[in-house]
Amino acid sequence: MTATAPPVPDEDRTPSGGDERLLRTSPLRRLLGRPELGSVVGAVAVFLFFALAADSFLRATSFGTVLYAASTIGIMAVPVALLMIGGEFDLSAGVLVTTSALISSMFSYQMTANVWVGVAVSLLVTLAVGAFNGVMLTRTKLPSFIITLGTFLMLTGMNLGFTKLISGTVSTKTIADMEGFSSARSLFASHVTVGGVDLKVTILWWLALVALATWILLRTRFGNWIFAVGGNADAARAVGVPVRTTKTGLYMGVAFCAWVSGQHLLFSFDVVQSGEGVGNELIYIIAAVIGGCLITGGYGSAIGSAVGAFIFGMTSKGIVYAEWNPDWFKFFLGAMLLLATLLNAWVRKRAEATT
Repeated sequence: MTATAPPVPDEDRTPSGGDERLLRTSPLRRLLGRPELGSVVGAVAVFLFFALAADSFLRATSFGTVLYAASTIGIMAVPVALLMIGGEFDLSAGVLVTTSALISSMFSYQMTANVWVGVAVSLLVTLAVGAFNGVMLTRTKLPSFIITLGTFLMLTGMNLGFTKLISGTVSTKTIADMEGFSSARSLFASHVTVGGVDLKVTILWWLALVALATWILLRTRFGNWIFAVGGNADAARAVGVPVRTTKTGLYMGVAFCAWVSGQHLLFSFDVVQSGEGVGNELIYIIAAVIGGCLITGGYGSAIGSAVGAFIFGMTSKGIVYAEWNPDWFKFFLGAMLLLATLLNAWVRKRAEATT
């Protein structure tokens, strides 16, 4: 005969004697459950480190420069983070930015049209590339690594080949004297002065995208779909989640942000080098991982990717302000990636232990 403990009455299990699902979560538990907690801690540490190592780091003008460096990465880190939460990668994101800029420039120059026509054509082509990645992924069932690696190689070759074919060199011709250039520059490459500090418009684009992505993840059905397909695509499909549509939409989101970044590149410098962008896709992924996104999918946040991009900006400019050899930048970036990943893993284990 075995003895069993008497069942605990419901009123003893919960403070109100009601449903367990109505239990209040402590602030500490909610804090530990945030995927960006580790990156915030890392950002504070990096800020304090460079504040002590470089006196000029704390100047208001330096802060504007740091924000600009962070925004150029952050604009792409946001959709890449959402894609990683959905369980996929995009290795073509870096060169797609250059492709977008090249199309705008060359189409406008060759067609002698208003530059806004080139900008619109670039948007359509860039979104088509994103849709191609999503459709190929969902139709062939091949890993996103293989699909987007193929796209990366094709775009790299096309960028160089078409630029040489049309322009005769590896860079585009100037379009600064064409109609619509000044208005396009004001949207994609202007700056505003706040308190004597010049802030690039890319910072506004970045913050707007972070806010939009956060709203999508936390307040919409599509956000639930993203987490579901990243956690377990088969289980999500079984409960009615449109997995193909969700993943294709995520790739098109990456393409849209690549278009924004490409237009900034074009209208900031007027001409575009066809070989730019190679390797930037890894920086976008690093920013997302530092921000708390898991490689396996199903976990992360847009805010975390913003913090990861901000850490990138502080590090890239902090090394300059400290007057160190910039060759050390990649070392610091790799060290931050490892430390942030370990810290994020520890925070997640603590969060699971308190549930």
